[in-house]
Amino acid sequence: MAAPGWLIARPIAHRGLHDRTAGIPENTIAAAEAAIAGGYAIECDVQPSRDGEAMVFHDEALGRLTEASEPIASRDAADLAALTVAGSEQRIPTLPDFLRAIAGRTPLIIEVKTQFDDDLRLARRVAEAVAAYDGPVALKSFDPHIVGALADFARAEIPRGIVAESSQENPSYARLTSVQRFDLANLLHLRESRPDFLSWRVDDLPGGVPYLCRQLGQMPVMTWTVRTDDQRRNAAAHADQMVFEGFRP
Repeated sequence: MAAPGWLIARPIAHRGLHDRTAGIPENTIAAAEAAIAGGYAIECDVQPSRDGEAMVFHDEALGRLTEASEPIASRDAADLAALTVAGSEQRIPTLPDFLRAIAGRTPLIIEVKTQFDDDLRLARRVAEAVAAYDGPVALKSFDPHIVGALADFARAEIPRGIVAESSQENPSYARLTSVQRFDLANLLHLRESRPDFLSWRVDDLPGGVPYLCRQLGQMPVMTWTVRTDDQRRNAAAHADQMVFEGFRP
């Protein structure tokens, strides 16, 4: 499908417009409300609970942002939703609660987190959660298997994107072979993943892969995560929109 114009119409607040010092932690409803008030789109992450709910949370473990320390997947959704985030009054939202709070007021881009283990349960639950959502929403993942599966799980009009970078040094890639990493860096999975847009690491711009996607494939390119003036200029020159953090465009 052709990616809709709303996907890149507004700068995208990374994990919402969060400010921990102001009591607005990342991936919370307060961060979403702040982004909406600022006129920005929202990017959020989802991780699975033990009982299969999609929780709006970035990390695999709870320790960085809550008083708990175990993996998020070791607790049920009700337990997770009771945890406060980063010493604030905000709690970890379920994806359905997050969607109800946003209520179509701004575009939402949901990243489905992955352990590259071929587990599609979270992707299926995300597709279920957005099935009746009446608002602009897109889905993305680093995992081409998930992006391809979302074509079957989610409504046809929901854009799907691949998140990628030119090298795979992050520990999250540890279980992948060198061949698999090469495929990710060069998007050699396109027949499987069939993405509608590309989300590319800003420090890897410019590059051949995003250039060809943008110029020959007519695929919108958003870039992450823009935090500095140099990165902002790089994004403006080589991408269609930015996922930003730490400032207001």
